[in-house]
Amino acid sequence: MTILQEILAVKRDEVKLLRRRFQLRSFTDFEFFATPCLSFAEALKKESAIAIIAEIKKASPSKGAIRDDFNHLSIAEQYLQNGTDAISILTDRTFFQGDIRYLNDIARIKSVPLLRKDFIIDEYQVFEAKAYGADAILLIAEALSAVQIGELTAAAGELGLQTLLELHSASQLKKIDFARNRIIGVNNRNLEDFSVEVQTTVDLAGHLPAGIILISESGISSKAEIEILKSSRVTAILVGEHLMKAANIPAALNELRAWCQHEG
Repeated sequence: MTILQEILAVKRDEVKLLRRRFQLRSFTDFEFFATPCLSFAEALKKESAIAIIAEIKKASPSKGAIRDDFNHLSIAEQYLQNGTDAISILTDRTFFQGDIRYLNDIARIKSVPLLRKDFIIDEYQVFEAKAYGADAILLIAEALSAVQIGELTAAAGELGLQTLLELHSASQLKKIDFARNRIIGVNNRNLEDFSVEVQTTVDLAGHLPAGIILISESGISSKAEIEILKSSRVTAILVGEHLMKAANIPAALNELRAWCQHEG
């Protein structure tokens, strides 16, 4: 069993529990359900630079705990005060030590869009994301069928949420309706051995139609890597571990912003 299969097995159990605890209409009573979403897509469209999605990520399956002095609100405030264009929040508990409550807490202070990053396989998770303050959700092509991608994208759209559809390889391209899914993420991490190579984004970029918002994810920590991405129509980068490991988060984020500037 791969790590993705293991995660999805746990996620199916979580969804069963979520469905026992709530009806869909229950989420309409939550704090942020009726609050209009900020546009994730518009926040990433910058002519002068590659946009930055700064991630709040306490741990990962491959590396365990990433940051010892982890305080989600403090990290979010540092991101907001130092020019991030959006924030990604890991809400998976079992494998990433995240929490849906992190999303809710940060939604109370947000000034940029929030992405719920989890393994979403059911419309209940979509409603939950909206109820807790998300503006966008992550869908993972490897974890879903083409039908599921379409259904979950539609469910998100009905609630005002946008979707970031993530893929890891060209084999998943046939699942995607690019007329509907206009925000595409390429995860540079190999799901089999967890190796990371930013060239993955460059290789897959050539298979995407014009006008797509392209986000490169995972393994980005240097100016050289960002220079590689600038050559491949990348709209934004999603950065987690590099910022989470930084002794000085504001300094690391400001350095990243400088690297992302386009010349001229």
